[in-house]
Amino acid sequence: MPNITFKGVKVQYAQRGKGPAVVLLHGFLEASWMWKDIAPQLAKTRRVITIDLPGHGKSECIGYVHSMDEMAEVVKAVVQNLGLRKIDLVGHSMGGYVGLAYAERYPDDLRSLVLYQSTSRADSREGKKGRDRAIALVKERASSFVRQSIPMLFRPVNRTKFRAQINEVKALALETPVQGVIAALSGMRDRPNRELLLKFPPYPVHIIAGEKDPRIPLKDLEEQAAISEFVHLHVLKGCGHMSYVEDLPATIHVLKRIL
Repeated sequence: MPNITFKGVKVQYAQRGKGPAVVLLHGFLEASWMWKDIAPQLAKTRRVITIDLPGHGKSECIGYVHSMDEMAEVVKAVVQNLGLRKIDLVGHSMGGYVGLAYAERYPDDLRSLVLYQSTSRADSREGKKGRDRAIALVKERASSFVRQSIPMLFRPVNRTKFRAQINEVKALALETPVQGVIAALSGMRDRPNRELLLKFPPYPVHIIAGEKDPRIPLKDLEEQAAISEFVHLHVLKGCGHMSYVEDLPATIHVLKRIL
């Protein structure tokens, strides 16, 4: 797979298909593998680029804190390397935080922004404390943190239904280096509120919500979608935070419709 060098470290990406470019950004403890069933479908009509964000997948760590802005710079470096002028940007969870940072820095690059089970709001005070507790746990027992965290992203009734898939996701997530886990947790904790970007965006913004998301309540995303007529909400019925597992056909359908 191709890669670029950013601040002296390797960043890996992949591309497939032809047509208008869409960049897919994975979430925390994920990597480009999360798009393995989605990217081929989008690539039938699009040029699809997937990127392993720093400290995830095959991309190396830049430092001990990976801010969302620095990750956005990584995405920009890949976009420039590929000579892309306009992109649709889709970010799952943490990838959405990176997408928002990208939108703030490079608004002219975007044809649309898709916050896929993600939020424009910063962590609450309690949320920041939760990140700190997670960092402390990772420093002691990183594998325990990963094994505990992944199932909690699913709707409770789906934790049994998708046990095999959850075990597969856990196995892949366990490949994330400890430094990458801590750097991402620190960056997410410190990210600013970017709700203002939804007010008058110069491009369409789409929010894909899981109806039963245990991480980001549907009510929060309904409030954000109501900020502006340029923001469109799409709700995946019965899904938690991991709809690419919990309802893959519905996920592909909504992404194709948006794009």
